[in-house]
Amino acid sequence: MVSYDTRNWLALLLRFRGTVLPRIATRVAIAGGFGVVASVLLDRGDANLAIPPSVHTLVGVALGLLLVFRTNASYDRFWEGRRLIGAIVNNSRDLARQTASFLDQSSPAVRRTQGDLIVALYATIRRYLRGEREWPELATRLSAAQRAELATKACPPLLVARWLSDGFVAEARAGRISEHRLIILDNALSDIVDCFSGCERILRTPVPFAYAHHIKGFLTLFCFTVPMALLASMGWFTGPASAVVAYALFGIDEIGVEIEDPFGYDANDLPLDQIGDGIATVVDETVAGAAPSVDAAA
Repeated sequence: MVSYDTRNWLALLLRFRGTVLPRIATRVAIAGGFGVVASVLLDRGDANLAIPPSVHTLVGVALGLLLVFRTNASYDRFWEGRRLIGAIVNNSRDLARQTASFLDQSSPAVRRTQGDLIVALYATIRRYLRGEREWPELATRLSAAQRAELATKACPPLLVARWLSDGFVAEARAGRISEHRLIILDNALSDIVDCFSGCERILRTPVPFAYAHHIKGFLTLFCFTVPMALLASMGWFTGPASAVVAYALFGIDEIGVEIEDPFGYDANDLPLDQIGDGIATVVDETVAGAAPSVDAAA
């Protein structure tokens, strides 16, 4: 995720990384090019491609509403994803605290193992949401056999959650934690799994195809014909004016496309890697008995 100062207007305006311009530049250039060609043909008297602007004026309102709804729907998905990841962070911290406190009769090795599994749970969730099947960050936390078993599962986070549950149940059977504490631990773990399922719902439910297709078709037709509607009033400025219109409208649509899946590696996606580092630090310090001092950006 790109960090920036909202009060530094000039630095924000001149910043290129994180913008949608690289992905819409070709479309903007085509729209501007149509305007330039129409202006040249009109000036030379070869052809007058101008059309009445009334149609574009009318349909522009409908297009604007569609783009607003599209962007709002995408931002709702982005913000829900951030809330769910934040809840996973909070519950992971809480589970680490409970592990350190409730397993006071257990050996340090058991507590460390459970702490490693808490970190592994978030790591497998992050990789799963990105469609990845390798976990190099877990080389020191899980055995080779465990990592190999994860690779065979359709949903690795659920296997890690099962290992965590098994560890707590084993301590309860050995009489080192009470049934009441076991229920509290299980509830915290269940909350993490619920949040993971919410993230998966966002990932597996794209914007309906008919909606996305109609907006893109409508938008393309509008932007590539707007030079003809502007030609009569703009003259030689038709090309730049068409490019500005295309930049505004294609940009709004592309922003919605980028943020509708907040779990990837785009510049505006959630900082899942940094959040994972924060979870690992806090869990290690908590399970080891040290006071956590790292903000995991929850």
